[in-house]
Amino acid sequence: MTIDHTSLLVPIEKYAEVLTWYLAALTPLGYTKIVTFGENGEVAGLSDNGQRADWWIIGIPGPNNILSSHTAFLAEGRDTVDSFYACAIAAGGTDNGAPGLRPHYHANYYAAFVKDPVGNNVEVVCHVPPI
Repeated sequence: MTIDHTSLLVPIEKYAEVLTWYLAALTPLGYTKIVTFGENGEVAGLSDNGQRADWWIIGIPGPNNILSSHTAFLAEGRDTVDSFYACAIAAGGTDNGAPGLRPHYHANYYAAFVKDPVGNNVEVVCHVPPI
């Protein structure tokens, strides 16, 4: 079974900042915002194909004590991992692991890790050997 979509809950006060960050950081993967809704537009659906949102950012009210999450996006090539890292850092993300091999996972596990504006760990990974 594959995952159809994932939602990321963020404090409403940080919603605009987090959405802006993901739009910049996920540009190398082709992600764009395709839908927003909610009383104040605090729900955004992002897609890498322009047809169906599979990555959702949801601003919620309440205390800023949301647990952080880890999400890994699949890249077809190592250059996309490198580009994600550059875009994510340029957009204000925090380094959590520069692009490189992680052989403790497997020989061709090439990934980069960046924390978003509210501390979620975002990874982009490529599993294929270099061409």
